[in-house]
Amino acid sequence: MIRACLFDLDGTLLPMDTESFVHHYLQELASHVADVVSPDKLVRYLWEATEAMIRNSEAHKTNEEVFVEHFLQLAGVSKEEIWPHFDRFYDEHYPKLKTHVEPTPLSRRVVEAALEKGYKVAVATNPVFPRVAIMERLRWAEVDDLPFEWVTVYEDMHFCKPRPEYYREIADRLGVRPEECVMIGNDMQEDMVAQTVGMKTFYLNQCRIDRGHPVYQPDQEGSMEELLSAIREGTGVFSD
Repeated sequence: MIRACLFDLDGTLLPMDTESFVHHYLQELASHVADVVSPDKLVRYLWEATEAMIRNSEAHKTNEEVFVEHFLQLAGVSKEEIWPHFDRFYDEHYPKLKTHVEPTPLSRRVVEAALEKGYKVAVATNPVFPRVAIMERLRWAEVDDLPFEWVTVYEDMHFCKPRPEYYREIADRLGVRPEECVMIGNDMQEDMVAQTVGMKTFYLNQCRIDRGHPVYQPDQEGSMEELLSAIREGTGVFSD
């Protein structure tokens, strides 16, 4: 029996061309800290520190701790020198990136339908961003005011997609077994991997991302409209 719905954010609740969005995000961020670290170096350090988060298997370290440790070591600067620039960017400039996403009212309807059915609902976005950035994207998706049980942000999580431990950690936070969860997302490798811990999966075929390997067989596939119908009618992975 399904007790919890896990929704990916980028490309799922918030339709976007993820590659294009990340490009604009890095370009904007780099220009705002150019006085501390040159743009070309900053982008490289950000990617390397992010990769360190994704590879991390130490459960006692949050993603934030892993990222900060690796980034500062690579950049050769102190946190006091550069973090105020990051904070200012997220507060003042990050909201302007909304022009690079394509919100849909269906996202709110889908989440509301899951809540009406009594499911515990979590935002299972890859926690490689700070809370302020993820909450801003939830605002763009017009779902930020909904009563999510949990939102995965890098300050709190200890693993990233596509590690199976990421999905186990969410289930633990929600107080359910993985087998009682449905992971809903548009990324074959990062989202459908949830089935390796026993979760059901719904592969959203809009804004889909598939790198070719590994290949998973989703329990269900469809559009946002079909997802909404399945939740409301209790069909497919949402059937009792």
